Amino acid sequence: QVQLVESGGGLVQPGGSLRLSCAASGSIFSPNVMGWYRQAPGKQRELVASITSGGTTNYKDSLKGRFTISRDNANNTNYLQMNSLKPEDTAVYYCNLKIGRESWYRPEGYWGQGTQVTVSS
Repeated sequence: QVQLVESGGGLVQPGGSLRLSCAASGSIFSPNVMGWYRQAPGKQRELVASITSGGTTNYKDSLKGRFTISRDNANNTNYLQMNSLKPEDTAVYYCNLKIGRESWYRPEGYWGQGTQVTVSS
């Protein structure tokens, strides 16, 4: 069974930075995609960024240039560096892992428990 453990959330002032981490454990096969989603109160969960096991990245258009996703395949960990944070970035951020060979029966992949990011002065 795959488990995802997130860390790095918290309270930050507008313009500040945070780095989220997500460590995956269990049976993790390549190819896979690790990503971050976020959900603000009253809104739908949305994709923030993702990165494949081969290193291809994808970002929500409006976050390009402020957020950077990276991963350490040897340790099955990915990171989301968030800079120039804005109050509208406030949300619960969820780590997600989709494993290619499992996509036919588990298309949604695996989810972490979520970490709160609050941007406020």
